[in-house]
Amino acid sequence: MKHNPGWKASLAVYGPLVLLVLIGFGLAFQYIKPAPPDHVIMASGEPGGAYDAFAQRYRDLLAREGITLEIVNTHGSLDNLRLLSGGRVDMAFVQGGVAEPGQLGTRLESLGSLYYEPLWVFQRANLDIDRLTDLKGLRLAIGPEGSGTRALVELLLQENQIPADNAQWLSLDSGEAAQRLQEGSIDVAFFVASPKSERVSSLLHDSQVKLVNIQRASAYARRHPFLMELTLPEGSEDLAVNIPSIDIHLLAATSEMVIQEDLHPAIMGLMMQVLDEVHHGAGWFSGEGDFPSPRHTSFPVADEAERYYLNGPPFLQRYLPFWAASLLDRTKIMLLPLLGLLLPLFKIVPPLYRWRMRARIYRWYEELQEVDRSILTASREEKQAYLNKLNELEREVRDVVVPLSFAYQLYHLRLHIDFVRQKLQEFHHQ
Repeated sequence: MKHNPGWKASLAVYGPLVLLVLIGFGLAFQYIKPAPPDHVIMASGEPGGAYDAFAQRYRDLLAREGITLEIVNTHGSLDNLRLLSGGRVDMAFVQGGVAEPGQLGTRLESLGSLYYEPLWVFQRANLDIDRLTDLKGLRLAIGPEGSGTRALVELLLQENQIPADNAQWLSLDSGEAAQRLQEGSIDVAFFVASPKSERVSSLLHDSQVKLVNIQRASAYARRHPFLMELTLPEGSEDLAVNIPSIDIHLLAATSEMVIQEDLHPAIMGLMMQVLDEVHHGAGWFSGEGDFPSPRHTSFPVADEAERYYLNGPPFLQRYLPFWAASLLDRTKIMLLPLLGLLLPLFKIVPPLYRWRMRARIYRWYEELQEVDRSILTASREEKQAYLNKLNELEREVRDVVVPLSFAYQLYHLRLHIDFVRQKLQEFHHQ
């Protein structure tokens, strides 16, 4: 008993079509985006500072999605910009206003502003400072080289015509500056920090120092778009002790997350979700949902971030783990040849298959018709030759194997062969 080799017939029809789809896949594969990295590097700030604390929270959230965040501690925003410009980190915190428009590299983009960073100006309690012009001749801790604090303070001092030779500018980190201010070895210390900073809270409660009320804060904000005027309400730090004892006017910039423009889009999308989770809540100076924000940025906002602000997280990342969403997002282009080729093939292949199966049967009818047309005029010898040909034809047809759905056509052919043979035999005996 012979086995039905229908798969060979199917392979003859479907094989070239499958090959065509595979070629389409191969071409589409050239355009698949590379997989997102599982290791990214972020420049933060001084150990123990706000940037560093936020970076550690980001690291924990990214670790849940299988992404390792390497944190590089620096002196602050200017150091971070240098690392970004040199391609040594993938992303970094940058304080608004530290980069001049001419310094904005085309390779750097923003994921948005994250929160307000007030400028805290603390003085020794025995001094009476209302305006920055009162700082002439004093010992000033203006932040370490490379920090955003120093860049901002230098700008403000120059605008108030207080050059370095008219006051003693000291490059101290925030920890040393706070300690020396409390000891009385310096007169004024500048800090750019979150109101929740332990250092700021400690200084607000220290009776040996007091917070400067910047009387012309609104004027600075008008002169510099990256600055905002904020008000620290009376008693907001401590209602029982009434700290501060009056409303305090502060200046503030925003903290911004700056990235390399070639950072993988999937990492950008994931970082936007992390930033939203960490910074979405209300703060001392902002309401819930105010941050992260595409406003108050020094660098152009990345397209992926713009889409997030308009539409929220990418569709796949809302319902799938990061790795699965990323895989589907990268391979979705592979569906194009599948849909573009298979959909029309669904219409073409069935009739093509039927035609091929029938062709295996119908090709014998040409010989059968030739014999049938020649019966009346054939000689006795030719009729015998035709009988032999029909017998051979039947043997060949008997060996033809087709799917069961076409078997009836094969039996019709054998009946027609027998019909012509009987007709030939009748004429052969006449």
